[in-house]
Amino acid sequence: MEVQKFSYDNKIVKNFAYATIIWGITGMVVGLIAALQLAFPEFFNDYLGFSFLYFGRIRPLHTNAVIFAFVGNGIFMGVYYSLQRLLKARMWSDKLSNINFWGWQFIIVCAVATIPFGITTGKEYAELEWWIDILIAAMWVVFGWNMFATILTRRVKHLYVAIWFYIATFVTVAILHIFNSFELPVSMFKSYSWYAGVQDALVQWWYGHNAVAFFLTTPYLGLMYYFVPKAANRPVYSYRLSIIHFWALIFIYIWAGPHHLLYTALPDWAQSLGVAFSIMLIAPSWGGMLNGLLTLRGAWDRVRDDVMLKFMVVALTCYGMATFEGPLLSLKNVNVISHFTDWTIAHVHVGGLGWNGMFTFGMLYWLFPKLFRTKLYSKKLANQHFWIATLGIILYAIPMYIAGFAQGQMWQEFNPDGTLTYPDFLETVQIIKPYYILRSLGGLLFIIGAVMMFYNLVKTAKSGSLLANEEAEATVTKDLKINSKGEYWHRKIERKPVRMMLLAIVVVAIGGLVQIIPTMIVKSNIPTISSVKPYTPLELEGRDIYIKEGCYNCHSQMVRPLRFETARFGDYSKAGEFVYDHPFQWGSKRTGPDLAREGGVRSNYWHYQHMIRPKEVSQGSIMPAYIWMNDENSLDLSLTESKINAMRTLGVPYKSGYEKLAKRDAEKQAEEISTNIVEDTYSSLPEKVKKMYHKEAEINKMKSKEIVALIAYLQRLGKDVRVETNDPGKK
Repeated sequence: MEVQKFSYDNKIVKNFAYATIIWGITGMVVGLIAALQLAFPEFFNDYLGFSFLYFGRIRPLHTNAVIFAFVGNGIFMGVYYSLQRLLKARMWSDKLSNINFWGWQFIIVCAVATIPFGITTGKEYAELEWWIDILIAAMWVVFGWNMFATILTRRVKHLYVAIWFYIATFVTVAILHIFNSFELPVSMFKSYSWYAGVQDALVQWWYGHNAVAFFLTTPYLGLMYYFVPKAANRPVYSYRLSIIHFWALIFIYIWAGPHHLLYTALPDWAQSLGVAFSIMLIAPSWGGMLNGLLTLRGAWDRVRDDVMLKFMVVALTCYGMATFEGPLLSLKNVNVISHFTDWTIAHVHVGGLGWNGMFTFGMLYWLFPKLFRTKLYSKKLANQHFWIATLGIILYAIPMYIAGFAQGQMWQEFNPDGTLTYPDFLETVQIIKPYYILRSLGGLLFIIGAVMMFYNLVKTAKSGSLLANEEAEATVTKDLKINSKGEYWHRKIERKPVRMMLLAIVVVAIGGLVQIIPTMIVKSNIPTISSVKPYTPLELEGRDIYIKEGCYNCHSQMVRPLRFETARFGDYSKAGEFVYDHPFQWGSKRTGPDLAREGGVRSNYWHYQHMIRPKEVSQGSIMPAYIWMNDENSLDLSLTESKINAMRTLGVPYKSGYEKLAKRDAEKQAEEISTNIVEDTYSSLPEKVKKMYHKEAEINKMKSKEIVALIAYLQRLGKDVRVETNDPGKK
């Protein structure tokens, strides 16, 4: 036996703690701005000269900021603090810790400098461009390297349950990020997803769902297993339940991604697997929640007095609610109501605000007095924060649930004669506007609470001094080999971190391989349609503008094979329609109507007017006016040749050498559309005005603007597989 002295690195924990608070408030404020644009569209959504503040641009900034900046820094904060103490070892390298910190902040700054300006891949939760993806992978490797090196040099034999979750988080996030980020760069700020259509959708939601699972859930469960027992001063309720919780969760979670794609063009067998495993998720998820709550048995009297425990209890309760609701939403008869509605938004924010937000607040309140060797500046202020934040969650979630139920029911309602009761999509938009206002109020309260916490913690830090290097000692047995006779079987795995990592990789890889490989290589999963042709160069440019403006945040391009959808939007979508879509654009929320069958339904002139003054053209619309696409932004065709080459590399059948003709064809089509719009504009003018209207000048001006390319793309949607009907509006 030997007593060794060493120190813990608290400075890195402090750095991540401040980053968590600052980026958290920033991400929440961006979310509030986005929410206010929906609540008060007349005030916020008219052109003010700042295109980077529009909903389609800042909604993905909000999600990235909250997930990767707020929660991401919160993960590093909690892991760097708990890992050192669980292993009785300082982090292996202070230099790697600092590279991890500053590198992660640089990535966040890159996101802020790109996403609002339309530099995006157009894939939800994975919008960052290819070179930023590489930086993310590099920083994640730095984190994992430092973590594993520390584990291998630990002063304890067995790995505590929290560390199991940290290991699973590291390996799975790495797998998800790398496979979903396969992109073909066109330039520094433009790339195309390696996958197309159905395959891209499956990989994206395999990533998207498991980003929730292994970035927003498993690391926080690890932190729960450390901080709840510490705060309650009690051991974890059940060691064996934690074993079942861990292995069952990481095995089952990875299969559940397809439940985001129910009733879509994804093959039925993949959808069914997603549903089955989603239902099974209830067991391990609730097992973890109950293990956390039951750890507090006998300590409930402390919950009244300990603000950190209050936050933890609400966090675990919200985790339980979200992990019950998730499997519920994966049932097809429930999903048919909830999908594309604000019900999903409510569900996500119960997890985001309740589980991640409240747990992070609890950690911060627990850490600051310890890091700065002082008492919390104001328990009263912390308790006020708790109640304000809790009220904020309620005011956010309940209106969104009501809005989601209203949308789902109104979309499906038919008259006795078989016609839609609400054929105009905007009727369903108008009915939920009051709930958007309440949602904004809830978000505002949550932010006020976070600002109160920031003030409280800054005052706490100023009243003490940072213990940058906390002295510690541990009794170490020189021979780490122990007699395993009579030892519980899982202890053998806990002593071998590399073995545990390899087992975790195998367990999480099974589900992904079973779902993705057949979809990639079995052609019958994606039947081809001979009438589906590649986009013209102008349509391809228009599609890129559609992605740049974030239109996928409000519009879907997926008509499900459901009566109320085909009656409203036209024939249901087929897998073969999307074989040239890099990336897919099916969407996950309908703030506006589906666009899968939009091509040819309305005139070029209608689309032109709708883009620059949507509230006049569509009464009741909350869509912003995209005036800059007509007045300011010129159509940039400098990359058209490179884009055609990239698409050919990805399997799109453009003829060899066509890239040399692509720009000419784009200009020709732009002139045709511009001429059509100008002619319709001219015919609608009063006779006195016609004399002053110079058609040639207007055509020359219009054909060089982004709006023409976007119209070309919108007019293409669904045309290749248009089903002829007697209704001229659906031809």
